Amino acid sequence: MLLFLNTTSCPIASAEAVRLVDQQNTDRLHVAVFIWWFKMPQTTPYSSKFNPSTYSSSHSHRQPVEENYGGLHYRDNKLVSGSLEALIQLLVPTVDYYPDRSYIFTFLLSSRLFLHPFELMSRVCYLCVDHHRVGDPQTDKKRIREIAPKIVQLLTEWTETFPYDFRDERMMRSLKEMTHRLAFGDELSRRAMQRLIQRLLRKLTTLGQYEESLATSSATAAAMDRPLALKSKQQLVRREECVLNLCDDPFVFAQQLTHIEMERLSYIGPEEFVRAFAQKRPSDNHKSLFSKRKASNLEAYVEWFNRLSYLTATEICMPVKKKHRARVLEFFIDVAQECFNIGNFNSLMAIITGMNMNPVSRLKKTWNKVNTDKFDILVHQMDPSSNFYNYRTALRGATQRSSTAHTSQEMIVIPFFSLFIKDIYFLNEGCVNRLPNGHINFEKFWELAKQVSEFLSWRQVICPFERDRKTLQYLISTPVFSEDELQLASYESEGPENNLERDTRRSLRSSLSRM
Repeated sequence: MLLFLNTTSCPIASAEAVRLVDQQNTDRLHVAVFIWWFKMPQTTPYSSKFNPSTYSSSHSHRQPVEENYGGLHYRDNKLVSGSLEALIQLLVPTVDYYPDRSYIFTFLLSSRLFLHPFELMSRVCYLCVDHHRVGDPQTDKKRIREIAPKIVQLLTEWTETFPYDFRDERMMRSLKEMTHRLAFGDELSRRAMQRLIQRLLRKLTTLGQYEESLATSSATAAAMDRPLALKSKQQLVRREECVLNLCDDPFVFAQQLTHIEMERLSYIGPEEFVRAFAQKRPSDNHKSLFSKRKASNLEAYVEWFNRLSYLTATEICMPVKKKHRARVLEFFIDVAQECFNIGNFNSLMAIITGMNMNPVSRLKKTWNKVNTDKFDILVHQMDPSSNFYNYRTALRGATQRSSTAHTSQEMIVIPFFSLFIKDIYFLNEGCVNRLPNGHINFEKFWELAKQVSEFLSWRQVICPFERDRKTLQYLISTPVFSEDELQLASYESEGPENNLERDTRRSLRSSLSRM
């Protein structure tokens, strides 16, 4: 399930609360960006385009300058809308022009809402090469030689930022066909394309191995997650891997949580943030991009949040002795504090969520043995009121620290991920994709790209902490209680307080004993 908390606003639009239905650094090919000498206004530089103030209301009384160029609409020299064909044309390099990276990223990210990546790839390949063929072999060869480096650069941007697109066999076939076309005019570009494909295949292999490991871990966890409450409770308490026996240092534990968070973040493709908005076409067959994906890494990451919440609650409810439960509770409060200090807000929120579950929160005798001052501060930091104002302030501070960091540890920013997804979803729901004149609302997609590009900068940080293999394995695979098992374990730890709770315990005992 997705753990979404209520928000009251979104970056550029408001909408009623709705539910979402559904790192590594890369060796970029550095090719010079060419200047566009046409009269049409250029899109602005990458950093400027994603500046938060780009779309803020102007306090000046002057009228914005509105201009139109071949199906593209500009306001104050900023692209705000255009026809799909004109936007595709703007993506295609020519001898005298290469699109800036902000536009490439924004259009590749958002275009899948309007056409399949394979369809876009086909049009780009045609406009790059075939559209300008004149039929004379020497002239065609000369032209391909002139434009080939720019085609290679564009495809490099595409394959490195959106590698999942190329799991579609048609996409890979188009990529190989383009390699043969470029070989017609330029041997150096042919070799560059071969290196590009080799890097892409290595990345897809790594991604595939990661997804297989997720599937294996899920299957193992499902096999182990049998009804564990009541009759198994004593066995669980005495097991060797009990969290305090395994790792009693909150800082080390928080570091291992950060390892898991950053690894899973690194495999989330930027296209996954808009994939849920795209309608699958009836014509898409079994070779389509969407059916090829074995699992959504974004969904797997949200499932990790849920697992950590239930793991926290399980560890607290599991001990028989109140003193032991209090020690575990204090330990997780300290872990949450260390996560906050690191900038790991996702683990922090998962732990707080686990401690706020009813089976844990009702353990009053256990809580009375714990100094909750630190926990109260953490809860205040993650307070959902005013659209998570306190958390968003802390996140901005962590982001600022990351931008001026001198060490890898200072660069770590791991957002509360479900809220991050919800912000993007609200942005999509609150703003139309197409304007009344049929143009693509590109102003919306600049904002979407700004948010996703910030995520990509967080995703690229390499975790600097030493790995603790046993703790990592424990966090990923140790069995956790289900919701019913947690409730029953809580009643067994601190007995029911009223007839309703006594009836609930009796019912849970009966139902779980039959499983």
